Amino acid sequence: MALLTVPRDAVLDPARLRRVFRRALEGFERDAPVLLMGHHDADGLGALALLTRAFRAAGREVLTRIVGRGENPWSAEMAAELAPLRIGGLIAADLGVRPGPIRAGTPAILLDHHVPMGASPHAVVISGYGMTPVPTSSLLAFWCAAELAQVDAWLWIAALGIVGDMADDAGFAEMALARSRYGIGVLREATALINAARRSSSADAGPALALLLKAEGPRDIVSGRYPETQALLAARDEVKRELERARRTAPVVRDGVALLLFHSPCQVHPLVAQAWRTRLSKAVVIAANTGYRAGWVHFAARTALEVNLIEFLGRHAPPGADEQYGSGHERATGGALRIPDWNAFAAGLGFGAEAQVRA
Repeated sequence: MALLTVPRDAVLDPARLRRVFRRALEGFERDAPVLLMGHHDADGLGALALLTRAFRAAGREVLTRIVGRGENPWSAEMAAELAPLRIGGLIAADLGVRPGPIRAGTPAILLDHHVPMGASPHAVVISGYGMTPVPTSSLLAFWCAAELAQVDAWLWIAALGIVGDMADDAGFAEMALARSRYGIGVLREATALINAARRSSSADAGPALALLLKAEGPRDIVSGRYPETQALLAARDEVKRELERARRTAPVVRDGVALLLFHSPCQVHPLVAQAWRTRLSKAVVIAANTGYRAGWVHFAARTALEVNLIEFLGRHAPPGADEQYGSGHERATGGALRIPDWNAFAAGLGFGAEAQVRA
């Protein structure tokens, strides 16, 4: 399969990306469903919703799979789950780029904007990484979906993904249009609700995707017109309580790394790291959560420094680090480590007993 490589500081060229997408679809089997996989945040869910709407509008059957807490599309567990499915191709959105196939022998498209963790000869890669500005996965999906359907009415979905990845001031024409059409306030409120689902203790993003597939605009998301909104409101309230508690954690600083270690069932560690990023502007900030998944420590790394966090984590990777460690963005990354590997990682950063976690 072809690989779309993007040089650093490449000019945004949506038309070129659409052509690559169209050619890739020619390799899909038309008489079988397309499997659409997406990350469970607003950007990934937005991409998943846009592609689902577009394929259905084109008369194509689709299967959807949200990739959530502790899951990885390149894992043996995912391969076993997908093996019996009858599909004519798959598209993975906002899930990264890695060397191996997600399902061997199946034509695939990887739609992503994170730092690639290797070349992928098994898929067509449509990546925003290296472009200036870097388009989010939902924006890439919006451009590609135009090969299948009229997408203008779904602009708001792409905007939610842009807002969710804090790229609403990056200068995208689509975002400027969405601001004028819908208003930034309601776009931000809708994004917060969509993101609350995956951050909650249940991590169930199903209601969020259901809303994105049937709502007519961002006001539908927040209005309470659909019952899923109540589930998202409850999730948002839970996350807000947990975030307030976790943000009060006192940081420990060693050798230019600030560590905030806490226990929460909610995915608030990225929010805690982001909140402390400017307060601890001369450090790499790591917010680590021992309560998100049993037996694991999930962490987020952020910094205001000119530091490539992907490379930083690569230099400090413990022996047991796997595909759940150190992917994402150069200034916003993180991962998950089993408790013994976390303890080795923390010790390697210069922390003592205060950073060790009991199994």
